[in-house]
Amino acid sequence: MDFKERFTYWKTNRCFDAETRAELDALTDGSEIEDRFRKELEFGTGGLRGLMGAGTNRVNKYTVGRAAAGLGQYLKDAHALGRCKSGGVAIAYDTRCRSRALAETAADVLTGMGIKAYVMRDARPTPQLSFTVRHLGCMAGIVLTASHNPKEYNGCKVYDEHGCQMVPKQALAVSERVDAAGGYADIKFAGNDALKEYADTTDAFVDAVLSRSMYENGEAKAALRVVYTPLHGAGLVPVCDALRRDGFTSVSVVPEQERPDGDFPTVESPNPEERGALALGVALAESQGADIVIGTDPDGDRVGVGARAPNGGYGLLTGNQIGALLADYVLGREDISSLQRPAIVKTVVTSELGAEIARSRGLRVFDTLTGFKYIGEKITQFENARGGRSYTFVMGYEESYGYLVGTHARDKDAVVSSMLICEMAAEYKAEGKTLFDRLYEIYARYGYYRDELDSFAISGAGAARDVCRKLRGERPFADAAKLIDYSVPVKAEPGFGMLPASDVLKYVLRDGSWAAVRPSGTEPKLKIYYSAKGRDRTEAGRRLEGMRQTLQRAMSLA
Repeated sequence: MDFKERFTYWKTNRCFDAETRAELDALTDGSEIEDRFRKELEFGTGGLRGLMGAGTNRVNKYTVGRAAAGLGQYLKDAHALGRCKSGGVAIAYDTRCRSRALAETAADVLTGMGIKAYVMRDARPTPQLSFTVRHLGCMAGIVLTASHNPKEYNGCKVYDEHGCQMVPKQALAVSERVDAAGGYADIKFAGNDALKEYADTTDAFVDAVLSRSMYENGEAKAALRVVYTPLHGAGLVPVCDALRRDGFTSVSVVPEQERPDGDFPTVESPNPEERGALALGVALAESQGADIVIGTDPDGDRVGVGARAPNGGYGLLTGNQIGALLADYVLGREDISSLQRPAIVKTVVTSELGAEIARSRGLRVFDTLTGFKYIGEKITQFENARGGRSYTFVMGYEESYGYLVGTHARDKDAVVSSMLICEMAAEYKAEGKTLFDRLYEIYARYGYYRDELDSFAISGAGAARDVCRKLRGERPFADAAKLIDYSVPVKAEPGFGMLPASDVLKYVLRDGSWAAVRPSGTEPKLKIYYSAKGRDRTEAGRRLEGMRQTLQRAMSLA
């Protein structure tokens, strides 16, 4: 069917509920109708993600139900019926509009297929879902969320039995069964209440987070003044519980952003990577004289940080800076000598500063493609490796404000990260230092790193990929020591196979600086990452601007 036929089918067929048909009946904009029905919303390595609304190219009861049916068939093909009824699927949801209703939809479809469903009683973070899969011995997990995207979006992420978001091979197998699931009229939404159970794993999850605590000075913790904002999201309960139980008694939650609200009324976008998202937190910190500001995104897997700046006021740390500070702090307090072949894992577009800190302490550093699912996959590979090829995972991180210390989860975890960030801030405050003071000490030892990201909206289907193809033909850096093209499989570390193909170009210069170009996996954008190293801020900045101008000129973006 073309988009007009799909539109008519949805608007008139009684398999769609009255609310859906009424929404479509009110549509008159031809371009809007075409966009809603021009294709089926694709199930990929990120599960589903898109705008909410009625239509095949939107997130709604029917597209989520279809994805759940595909996952259910994948599980039934892989497991005996008894395992499906006992192991089942853990289902969580964030505070976005319709997240809970969509979680119930997924549970109804799965239980109707004879598969047990454990549904969270309340909105809880993505890392708690990852933890819950293994804690309850489930076959898979689902979390209804669009992470840090604007309020109009929603989606579902799918996890394997290890609590790791599905990687391409697994996602393809599920996608094939989604495509084979039949028409929307064939999906059974009735459910089986006997196979649905409501669960709350918060206490066990926070216990696991607290097991990673590294600082025992209760007086210093109590003296740290913390401002926290959950940005109307699911991080509120576990983050506050973890900080309280860890001894942080001076924690103020931003009142305007404390209440769960899927409309995110106080921010343009609930993304802690953006300065505006933490503006109310910074304002409260200034009024209270707080030491640190932390903010988590709606599904509680990313965390942004503001701290007292040397020139007064509060400065916001970048994702790469937070990662380096955490690497320095964690590795300085972990008993590395007691670990068998300790390792950290980062993505290929993440700064090398944290990696240099790790190497200086004798750890092995592994790189993965962009996406925390590949870091989670590494944990499982480490655990399953035999003999001299096994490693001990200490921490993993990515530049986009995602960090994991320990193996209680297999996805980035803003709860454990928030606790450890507050612990290191408390320890440094007791020494008369701020997070920025410690960061500059790190720069003095390892060199100054400037890391930045440019995003360009690229209109037209496949336009961002076309730019990458152009670069492959021109290779604009005359002084590049080498070009790494991740669009073809690249040999990885011995014992862990090949890095899968991904549309990423990375230019590594002779001085260790680099730039990487990739299309966004979730938006019509082209992303360019820069990392420049110099003796000081001025030299690193000069090198960064040189890369930026050269690369953008070659791409006709300057």
